Amino acid sequence: MTIGVGGSDANTELSKLANMASEAKAISLSEFEQRIQNACQAMQDAGLGAVYLNAGTNLYYFTGTRWGASERMVGALLTAAGEVHYIAPHFEISTLRGYLQIDGKVHGWHEHESPYALFAQLLDELNLGGNTLIGLDESCPFFISNGLANACPQVQFVDAKAVTAGCRMRKSPAELALMQCAKNMTLEVHKAAARILRPGISTQEVTEFIDAAHRQVGAPKGSYFCIVLFGEDTAYPHGVSNPKTLEPTDMVLIDTGCQVHGYNSDITRTYVFGTPTERDREVWEHEKLAQAAGFDAAKLGAPCGSVDTVARGYLESQGYGPAYATPGLPHRTGHGIGLDIHEWPYLVSSDTTPLDVGMCFSNEPMICIPGEFGIRLEDHFYMTSNGPKWFTEPSHSIDDPFGYNV
Repeated sequence: MTIGVGGSDANTELSKLANMASEAKAISLSEFEQRIQNACQAMQDAGLGAVYLNAGTNLYYFTGTRWGASERMVGALLTAAGEVHYIAPHFEISTLRGYLQIDGKVHGWHEHESPYALFAQLLDELNLGGNTLIGLDESCPFFISNGLANACPQVQFVDAKAVTAGCRMRKSPAELALMQCAKNMTLEVHKAAARILRPGISTQEVTEFIDAAHRQVGAPKGSYFCIVLFGEDTAYPHGVSNPKTLEPTDMVLIDTGCQVHGYNSDITRTYVFGTPTERDREVWEHEKLAQAAGFDAAKLGAPCGSVDTVARGYLESQGYGPAYATPGLPHRTGHGIGLDIHEWPYLVSSDTTPLDVGMCFSNEPMICIPGEFGIRLEDHFYMTSNGPKWFTEPSHSIDDPFGYNV
């Protein structure tokens, strides 16, 4: 039997878990202020007069204001001079002010009025009309970008990615600490989830346990996401419509994560419920070596895509693929992570962004064998001045995935 898999129950395992996030420190006001300064420099470098930050993670990253996107326009105009002007429905202004970290004037529109006309008026007041380039947060929905374009025909709107991604993809020590906390929590949840497995258990029962376990270790909203797959279902990266229950000798794939002060974890473990076959061992080891090859390829200054090229190249040398064909790796090797579970830059061959200190990535060159099984080992690393460093150590072996006997 695989070490650390089975033999316990949900109540027992939940009772063993304790809050791991009590010492986690939220991003400070001074860091939000520094982010504004960094954005101003990025705007000046890109020739932008201002950027519009829509409700969501970009608004939070730069201003500290937590507000979810909806059918109503809520956001902030951040000028290259460092001024912050919030835009919101008039009836939400008092509520919005309670969430503000970075102070700024709030401009309100009533339900029968156009927020886009209000935006156009604001640009005129700030002398940002005419030939000035205005960046739009890339998560800005079409109804807003279209509304702004119609209300401001004289304004040239461009992608604000040079500012948003340019600032966000290099994490600060405070961000790295929050991500480390979240990943430590999720790894403990993985260990607990493995121990509750038994023949006949459903993926839903495991998913519900993982959510409760994440809450127990200090994630107030539980799991940010969760994928649980057994047997042949593991060959399909994001699951199937009718997942099977667990049987002896099934491959088990669990991919889950949580948030700590908005920062994400995302870890996948794959192992066998029972005794692995030689086929299981061979493919599992190929996955582990592909993950290691990608990690070793992460060199400062090298393009992000080189990690994907090396990991995929190793798998091709073992007879998988070629390229994105299955049996093999059908998706990119990894993604950036932070306030969003998937964010820039990406470990895919087409991404030429140079690897730099503070960048954070998943490393998950999954092997999918349709009709048989799949194996994904996913850990995350971040770039330091000395090269890549794991947030969590990779899975040890197919017989001892969590390294209990190391």
